[in-house]
Amino acid sequence: MSDITITAGKVVFFHYTLTTDDGETIDSSRGGNPLPYLHGAGNIVPGLEKQLDGLAVGTKLQAVVSPEEGYGVRHGEPMPVPREQFPGDIELEVGMQFFGEDPDGNKFPLWIADIQDNMVAVDPNHPLAGVTLNFDVEIMSIRDASEEEVAHGHPHMPGMHAH
Repeated sequence: MSDITITAGKVVFFHYTLTTDDGETIDSSRGGNPLPYLHGAGNIVPGLEKQLDGLAVGTKLQAVVSPEEGYGVRHGEPMPVPREQFPGDIELEVGMQFFGEDPDGNKFPLWIADIQDNMVAVDPNHPLAGVTLNFDVEIMSIRDASEEEVAHGHPHMPGMHAH
């Protein structure tokens, strides 16, 4: 184990498996590269980031994150939108995220909840809103963030930096 611990301004690499309360696996980094994030920059859900604070390399953690500290509680319901309102050259899929715009030009995220014939149900809630998140985490490495990473608010990986 290293003496370095997770604090603001550190780039952390961790493996995780995310499951629901009923044991359904939602996502996992295992079998691939660990997930990097910049601690303190809001790159991951707040409830997980809080629980990782102060941990060291090699630490394994079972973290339970409430909807309030995950993707939020559900607000509003899916709304039907005619398929013709979407670009015709894009293949729409349930779960796909896109951005809407209000009359003042403010952008906001929406997710496709359902597709029926010529109607698309769009949801203002993240697909995991209202879901308790169960993370099985292992901290793989920690390093200091560069000034550029801190300024940009996310880690930069060799050959993978694009804005």
